[in-house]
Formats: sequence, C-alpha cells, structure tokens
Amino acid sequence: MNRGDAVPGVHFLLSLIEPAAAAVRQRLRIGAPKPRTDDGAAWDLKRLDAPRSVHLWMLERDDPETNGRVFHLPHVGDELKRDILRGRPFGAATGPLPVRVDCGQPYCPHTEPRIPVSRRGLIGGLREARTMRAGRAAARAVGKPDWAAVAEADRVEPLPGFARWALGVRIDCPPQLRAQFGSHPKFENRLRNAGIFEPRDYVERSRPARDVLAVLHCGTLLFPRRAGEAAAALAPPVHAELGANPDAWAVLAQLLPTFTGTVPELVATCGAIARV
Repeated sequence: MNRGDAVPGVHFLLSLIEPAAAAVRQRLRIGAPKPRTDDGAAWDLKRLDAPRSVHLWMLERDDPETNGRVFHLPHVGDELKRDILRGRPFGAATGPLPVRVDCGQPYCPHTEPRIPVSRRGLIGGLREARTMRAGRAAARAVGKPDWAAVAEADRVEPLPGFARWALGVRIDCPPQLRAQFGSHPKFENRLRNAGIFEPRDYVERSRPARDVLAVLHCGTLLFPRRAGEAAAALAPPVHAELGANPDAWAVLAQLLPTFTGTVPELVATCGAIARV
C-alpha cells in the first residue's frame, strides 16, 4: 500500500466539510480532485471490493448509459440483464428506458438470457422449492414487474424458506419484501455476507475503510443519490472528530491505506489521536 491508495477516500470525506476542504488539501498536498468521467469511475469500481448492492444503486439512476455499464460488470445476474434489456426502470422512471448495452467489442452477447419458468408458473415454482438449488432457479424467474405478486403470495401463505432466501439475496428484492420475510439476526448476517446493504449500513459495517470510501468516491458519479445517503450518515462524525483540523486529516491520510476497521472507527481514531 502507498499513500496514493488513500487519496480517493480522503477526497470523499473532504467533500463533507466544504468549503474548508481547500485549506486541508493544501496542507496534505493532494490538490483538488481530478475531473473524472462515468466511464473512468466504472473502471475504478471494477477493481474494488464493492458490495453487490452497488449494481442496484447504479440502476436506480434510470440512465441508459449507466444501465449498459451495469450490464457488462462482472457477476451481474441474468435476471438483471433480462430486465435491463427489456428497458425496465429501477428508480423513479415510469416508462420503458432506451436500451444501450453495446460495449463496442465483437462477440459480446446482447440477447436476452433464457430463464425457465416452472410448469406450475412463477408462484407455483417458488412454492415447490424444497432445496436451495430449486429456490435459486425459481427466484431467477422473478422479473421487475413480478415483485408485488410475490409479496402478496407470501402474505397469503409464507413461501418456503429456500425460496425466501433466494429472493432475499436478489439485489433488486424490494426492502419491504425483505422486511416481510423477517428480521432474524442470522438472516441479516447472511444478507451482508451476500453484499446486500443500504448505504448507511454499508459505511457503518463494511471494511476496510479504504475500499468503502473508494467505492463511495466512484459513487458520486455512478450512484449520486445513494452516495449522498452515505455522506449524510458520515457527515456528523466527520465534522465532530475531524472538522477543519489539518492535523486530524494528516493522521487520516497516513492511517487510511492500512486501516482494517470501518470508516466510523477510522474517523474516531484519527480524531482521538489529533487531540492527544
């Protein structure tokens, strides 16, 4: 690790104390953030240990170009690719979106993935899931317009546990449906292990801080609304512990590349050191 690993995270945190950030940047000798493009941020995001929920946060922009970037990211499921190719909105848009998934490379498949549906239908397939494999297969058939019907079916008669688990770890599973499935700590731990987060939970629980902040730095371009939610969660401790104190920020820049804890732990540690 070198000091350069810390710069994206420092930039993200410094954005929380504008306009005082300019003086701190001068003290740290890192300068203002360089202009970036969405393509550059997406390239950076690929090499980071970002949670799977980031894909949904990007799709919630309802931006065709962003949807195309998500389509070509590693580990994006066929069910999401299908909905992208059908122009499904994931945010506040009300109509079909233009589809732009051309990556400019030969032999790049853009055909809709074939996802089989049980002979008993979508809900019937979920109800007959008696193994994890069957639960995953049934859950893959659920498309964006189907979530309301799935929630209603679960209210009428709870779906099998394997189906609930497979649905719950879909990044596009509505939060209300996850809450309907229950809030047992073991289930919540499994969601986090599967990379399912809300922004506040992500900044408070994920580690190392360097990667979390680098992901959020990319997010200011790729998922600005969700990055803003994370920033709102971090702003109070950053103001309280670091403020415009250049000594505290110097400690943060020094610790961040190798710090193994969470972002709140990092901020608190740097504030405490600077007060000594």
